[in-house]
Amino acid sequence: MVFLKGVSALARLRSRVKQHSSLSNSVRWLQTQTSADIDLHSQLKELIPEQQERLKKLRAEHGKVQLGNITVDMVIGGMRGMTGLLWETSLLDPDEGIRFRGLSIPECQKLLPAAKPDGEPLPEGLLWLLLTGKVPSKAQVDALSQELRDRAVVPDYVFKAIDALPVSAHPMTQFTTGVMALQVQSEFQKAYEKGISKTKYWEPTYEDALSLIARVPLVASYVYRRMYKDGKFIPVDDSLDYGGNFSHMLGFSSPEMHELMRLYVTIHSDHEGGNVSAHTGHLVGSALSDPYLSFAAALNGLAGPLHGLANQEVLLWIKSVVDECGENISKDQLKDYVWKTLNGGKVVPGFGHGVLRKTDPRYMCQREFALKHLPEDPLFKLVSQLYEVVPPILTELGKVKNPWPNVDAHSGVLLNYFGLTEARYYTVLFGVSRSIGICSQLIWDRALGLPLERPKSVTMDWLENHCKKAKAA
Repeated sequence: MVFLKGVSALARLRSRVKQHSSLSNSVRWLQTQTSADIDLHSQLKELIPEQQERLKKLRAEHGKVQLGNITVDMVIGGMRGMTGLLWETSLLDPDEGIRFRGLSIPECQKLLPAAKPDGEPLPEGLLWLLLTGKVPSKAQVDALSQELRDRAVVPDYVFKAIDALPVSAHPMTQFTTGVMALQVQSEFQKAYEKGISKTKYWEPTYEDALSLIARVPLVASYVYRRMYKDGKFIPVDDSLDYGGNFSHMLGFSSPEMHELMRLYVTIHSDHEGGNVSAHTGHLVGSALSDPYLSFAAALNGLAGPLHGLANQEVLLWIKSVVDECGENISKDQLKDYVWKTLNGGKVVPGFGHGVLRKTDPRYMCQREFALKHLPEDPLFKLVSQLYEVVPPILTELGKVKNPWPNVDAHSGVLLNYFGLTEARYYTVLFGVSRSIGICSQLIWDRALGLPLERPKSVTMDWLENHCKKAKAA
């Protein structure tokens, strides 16, 4: 029944695609799964030769086509707006937001299998979509869930490596340490040392990637329980899916919290390749570092205050508003507090984005979840007020290109409501989610034979001399 509903929804999507030519190209490869084959590896094995030929043809026929001009602003401004990466699993549009293999977040919510009728999409379904470009059946998602549970075995030495750190160490430090310890079991490293053919690099990468995705919730939950719950570890529940199990191992049994974790992991999984964590994973992987090494590097980027650490900053800032002004704050009081923050040389966390120019769709789907499950929560009401108050102030300030809320503006309030109140831990949740997108692309990096990444750098002297010559010409 779920599959039939999925096919019906896909038919409606295709109808809309015919009306929007710009969308038709982005979903060109999207298909629905009609095969009875529930093995993800065999599905990929069939798809890879076709995509290898597609890339070979693209390069042969269009390799010299220019994609734009590079300016000095781009070079010294963090390469903003510079097209320079191939990232197959998702594409970020400044106005529409993220699309996973051509599907928007609302479309993923409609098309991907869920744990219950009208529930949130299962992260396993998104993993299948990112890897194959196809919407999976419920049977295929269930089989992938079982495979991930079978792979979810973490050796004791991983926990001992984490235990060697002070309990007070930042959760991301402990999490990354655990991921690095998992690297001992890398199948890619073993295969490379034995002289595996380049054409088969993707296969041990696949093994590492799926094992890594399966194991990071155990490592992450161990860090949480070690820091906040007296080290009482909760084992995997074989009856639960990926998101439900992660929530369960953290210590939350509420069906609503399980649903929230499914949504959270799904929408945080991938955001094209230019962000710090995704780019880092791709860059390190291009040196043929295995998925464990690549993902650990990505996590260190995610831990930065300007990237994944922002989600903890949002909740802390919102609580500071409540501490100073109370829960029943008026709109004028809130405006004053926002101006106080900005005039103090700080930013209002959770607003703005490096690419997006409208409200983040990931914010909107979390808002819909809140309206459904916690409409009267005081912090949710405050977030709703901020949605009305902050963008006009940032627009008046005139220093931001996007005054609208991003994904971080909402997630903390939802987690806090269901009992996960330790904001310092939130970036670890983000990291678990990102394993799905980064590892999916790493598999395709190796399957497509993408080369070592090596852009050209220049000095300020070079830039000044180049600009003088350009002016003289």
